Amino acid sequence: MKFTLGFSPCPNDTFIFDALVNGDIDTGVFEFDVVMEDVQTLNNWAKYGKLDFSKISYGALPLLSKEYSVLNSGGALGIGVGPLLIGLQPEEIENVSEMTIAIPGENTTAHMLFSLAFPKAKKKVFKVFNEIEDFVKQGKGLGVIIHEGRFTYQKKGLVKLMDLGDYWEKTTGAPIPLGGIIGKRSLGAEVLDKIDSLIRQSVDYSFAHHKDHLTDFVKNNAQEMEESVMYQHINLYVNEYSRALGTKGYKAVDTMLDVYQKVYPESYISHEDIFVH
Repeated sequence: MKFTLGFSPCPNDTFIFDALVNGDIDTGVFEFDVVMEDVQTLNNWAKYGKLDFSKISYGALPLLSKEYSVLNSGGALGIGVGPLLIGLQPEEIENVSEMTIAIPGENTTAHMLFSLAFPKAKKKVFKVFNEIEDFVKQGKGLGVIIHEGRFTYQKKGLVKLMDLGDYWEKTTGAPIPLGGIIGKRSLGAEVLDKIDSLIRQSVDYSFAHHKDHLTDFVKNNAQEMEESVMYQHINLYVNEYSRALGTKGYKAVDTMLDVYQKVYPESYISHEDIFVH
């Protein structure tokens, strides 16, 4: 039985799925056609049900929950791992609502968190996450950065204006739900449960065998990233919530859906049966 599976080439995702897609664990009758794309592309594809299983931004979940369920394993939640708002000068924080803001995709958690912190900011442009630092450096506006941008923006002479994850944590008291793994409801609960279990086994395998020795699969897909940054990336974004959401993880996602409703009051979001249990 073969399924399509999408995730990003970022080290946290390749670390999580390495054992699953490269034969280090027994997947039984299940096989996977893997597609690696940036998360905004995956979000867009999920709106059209293109893949059976996919990594998505939790900020896009309200648009996807009718067709997909959220798996317990493989996602990214945590404390102190949220997006950063960056600029050229610290005083730019006073004028955020009047400035152009580059955001890594419209249907992303980063956009939702920025909208929560700055509801009056309307001059937004949506870009691939690795284009945003240069956008800011060229004086075109401010930017919201994610992933390895947290470790590289200072080297480019840029400054942090706000930690949007810290704002979320102080406002909601919940971990930051950054990205999760979804599976098509039409596949049935039994299949979703089995794939969820395999992803958890894959996480466990990587923790046990590759925490201090990254595989070529992780390094080759990280493109031009330094290996030290890969380790920082994994240490921030792969944690207990990547193995299983747990009670705190469920609460964080539910809180995110509540906040989304406040940011976009015209939307209706049902919390019922959104998770694979």
